[in-house]
Amino acid sequence: MNGKTPGFNVIGQLAALRRYALSLVRNPDEAEDLVHDALVKAYERQSTFRTGANVRNWLMSILHNAHIDRLRQRRSQERRHDAAAEIAETSAPANQDHSVRLTQLRNAFFGLPEEQREALHLVAIEELSYQEAADTLAIPVGTLMSRVARARQRLRSFEQGGSAAPGTHLRPAIHLKIVGGTGDDKQ
Repeated sequence: MNGKTPGFNVIGQLAALRRYALSLVRNPDEAEDLVHDALVKAYERQSTFRTGANVRNWLMSILHNAHIDRLRQRRSQERRHDAAAEIAETSAPANQDHSVRLTQLRNAFFGLPEEQREALHLVAIEELSYQEAADTLAIPVGTLMSRVARARQRLRSFEQGGSAAPGTHLRPAIHLKIVGGTGDDKQ
């Protein structure tokens, strides 16, 4: 494609590639994207082209394989979306109190100092072992354990309605007051 390989005339093959792509996807915009992807792959794999081989057949093969890859990716994505839709249909929406509480907890987590948040995320959310998390952060295991313990303590303090340790931006839980009712309620 850079003119260094004799007989490697990609420009002369563009019309044929576009026609073939259009017949595969039946959409001009998608066909252009497919040709682009195929040309990028051909450029990346230019070293695999055998001198004297038919460049048209080679490019058509790359285009066809790119199309198959896109179909597989689309089918996989549709399966994931269908599975998510099934789960969404069987689950009930969270009540308002639960949503507010999750938002508060999320804000508390993001209010942790970065080093504690990173450590807690790797251990609690990504489920890495202490050693794996320490290796990921390039710190000793003891330092990681200390950061996780401090992060958990700050979140516990937040959960108990107390204030967070100095230097953090965690706010204590907001307790909601029920307003309205039958009028018989005593405050």
